[in-house]
Amino acid sequence: MIPSIVLNTGRRTSRPYSGGVLPLTITDEPFDSSGALSVLNAATDELNRRYGSVDDDIAMHLDELGPPRGSFLVARSDGHLAGGVGLRAISSPELLLGEVKRLWVRPDLRRSGVAALLMGEIEERARQLGYRQLYLETGPAQPEALAFYPKHGWTRVEEFPPDSFTHPMASRFTKILHSPN
Repeated sequence: MIPSIVLNTGRRTSRPYSGGVLPLTITDEPFDSSGALSVLNAATDELNRRYGSVDDDIAMHLDELGPPRGSFLVARSDGHLAGGVGLRAISSPELLLGEVKRLWVRPDLRRSGVAALLMGEIEERARQLGYRQLYLETGPAQPEALAFYPKHGWTRVEEFPPDSFTHPMASRFTKILHSPN
């Protein structure tokens, strides 16, 4: 099956993947929209269940996930929330470094390709915003994430850029973004 992805720009793309998700709509939504807040709350709830209290919200302000240097994508399948992912600037803007935050997919849609589609679109959004390199982190209670990122071109690194907040037990990943030809 090839999902149809509709972005807020009206551009329609299709990418093959294995799985049974119906056509998927991915839109860039304000970080305070009901869709984005639903995803952020669901992601935080899941992290709290896996780890106990999540403290990186101390270092992240939701407005960082909005323009001019951030973005929040929300995926819907058949009009129902399917997942989402955020992007924010890290370090100084002139370094063109971004961080992916709160990738979350509804549990019944996991392993269906939604996460891969969301990551592909957030990477494209990062390129459009001028980012050259992205970072993300995940923890030991998320084995599916630890397996997912390397399969999608992310490389493990020991450290984030200076002045970035990271969890001591987290696994950190980076990805160099290449400009489209």
